[in-house]
Amino acid sequence: MRKKASAGQDIHPENVGEPAAAGSVSSGASGIDETVPVTVPAEEAEARKRVAELEAELSVQKEQLDKLRDELLRRAADFENFRKVKEREAMAAGTKALENTIRELLPFVDDIKRVLSNAPRILEITAEAKPYVEGVELLKRNFDNWLAGKGVTEIRSIGMKLDVEYHEAISMIEIPDTEPETIVEEYQTGYLLGERVIRHARVIVAG
Repeated sequence: MRKKASAGQDIHPENVGEPAAAGSVSSGASGIDETVPVTVPAEEAEARKRVAELEAELSVQKEQLDKLRDELLRRAADFENFRKVKEREAMAAGTKALENTIRELLPFVDDIKRVLSNAPRILEITAEAKPYVEGVELLKRNFDNWLAGKGVTEIRSIGMKLDVEYHEAISMIEIPDTEPETIVEEYQTGYLLGERVIRHARVIVAG
């Protein structure tokens, strides 16, 4: 069966073109089918895929880096705390050792002070004792300088009000016109190491 064309020419079925497929382009202007597929080049598709893979890998690496950084900061803080604790422990141990050493030396200091307190009477008896007294005085000065260099100071007592944080009253006597608990005599000198009492002063107070 034949169909008549508008211009009077015969149109055979085999001459009728098929509709253009989806995703293709027809020139249409010349009346000739020139179908061109619209596709993304393989190289570009592969590049996009690779970029996506790299971005995913970068995200994973960044997450791991953040975890490592947090772990490093935590360990650094732990180490700093550990170091400070050890420094305090070492300082406390050193202070304790120094305190014990000074306590052991204080009786010798007491003996030297007692010898010097009797020096005038000894010198009245014999002038030949003067070099020995001077030697004891030099020894006391050396002890005093060593104690001062370690931060040791004497506790003030005579004329002070009794303070149980620094003084130990061993006796009480009645003294006219003197306020009660005023220290009137020091039996044994007390000492401080810094602000810490390493030996209380043993004193006699007014009643």
